[in-house]
Amino acid sequence: MRETVIVGAVRTPVGKRNGGLSEQHAADLSAVVLNELVERTGVDTDVIDDVIWGCVSQVGDQSSNIGRYSVLAAGWPEHIPGTTVNRACGSSQQALDFAVQAVMSGQQDVVVAGGVEVMSRVPLGAARATGMPYGPKVFARYDDFSFNQGISAEMISQKWGFSRTQLDEYSALSHERAAAAQDAGAFKDQIVPVFTDGGIVTDDEGIRRGTTVEKLAGLKPAFTEDGVIHAGNSSQISDGAAALLVTTMENAVNLGLTPLVRYRAGAVTGADPRLMLTGPIPATEKVLHKAGVTLDEVGVYEVNEAFAPVPLAWLADTGADAAKLNPLGGAIALGHPLGASGAVLMTRMIHHMRDNGIRYGLQTMCEGGGTANATLIELVK
Repeated sequence: MRETVIVGAVRTPVGKRNGGLSEQHAADLSAVVLNELVERTGVDTDVIDDVIWGCVSQVGDQSSNIGRYSVLAAGWPEHIPGTTVNRACGSSQQALDFAVQAVMSGQQDVVVAGGVEVMSRVPLGAARATGMPYGPKVFARYDDFSFNQGISAEMISQKWGFSRTQLDEYSALSHERAAAAQDAGAFKDQIVPVFTDGGIVTDDEGIRRGTTVEKLAGLKPAFTEDGVIHAGNSSQISDGAAALLVTTMENAVNLGLTPLVRYRAGAVTGADPRLMLTGPIPATEKVLHKAGVTLDEVGVYEVNEAFAPVPLAWLADTGADAAKLNPLGGAIALGHPLGASGAVLMTRMIHHMRDNGIRYGLQTMCEGGGTANATLIELVK
């Protein structure tokens, strides 16, 4: 198998719901990161074999293979194809895995992976607005469970014994870390500004500075009357896009591209679809086993903050170092533009690793339906 590397990683700011990016069409927002990827790496678009694009709500603006129309919106040559992937919240992380698999196997040489979601224009759940997506046999198998992620987050909190205070403490820390990272310029080199009719969007919009447990205590539970999950300890509805350029080490040298990280291993697994959000725990074990790397060797963990109990349950079961977990904040503070989030997290992690000389980084995403992706990358010095 060929040694595969990521030679470019860029993202838009993550816009809050009805914020600075809300008027952007998903194809146009995707075009911003696609063209910035070419600009930053210097790659000739003629050598790109495919674009694999994550997107969750593939209806309305995001229907009809948004991956292909993103390529056309970018003004790239018509011979470059594009396809769209949906593995729920892990869609663009799966897009990266597919890109790596194509390059690693020799079927393709240069592939772009990434994703987009403009949730302000295509609301969460829009794809389920009509019909019965899970089917009667699935409902019968799981005793008519609603497959509501908020209810699953409540169940995880109960199973692991997390109090609302613990969840809110973690959530306040996410905002604190994100604000500190933004102030330190940690996101500056990875973000491409987006020019809109309302002005230029340059920074992530979701950070709420000064968030405290006391302030979060005033929010009502969102899913059950006496529950612990609410808007403040859940990921934010957001808009954004991100893109990664994948090739082999040999091709990178021949094309004059600079390898950023080496793709060491990827894994995907299923878990209980009622708990739904616990998949990152077995996915982490699986990817580390494949790579032959121990958790202690990893210098940063990006565990998507779909809800606060997700990273906390992962931390409790793995015994990982809490200081290495989401050190720049996560989706509770920075937002979760569904189909883009996997590539956004990967972009953030790659830049953090390079800025701090961290050898190994691990990313994992919980996903609707009880699946999860995990990816291990290694810094190229």
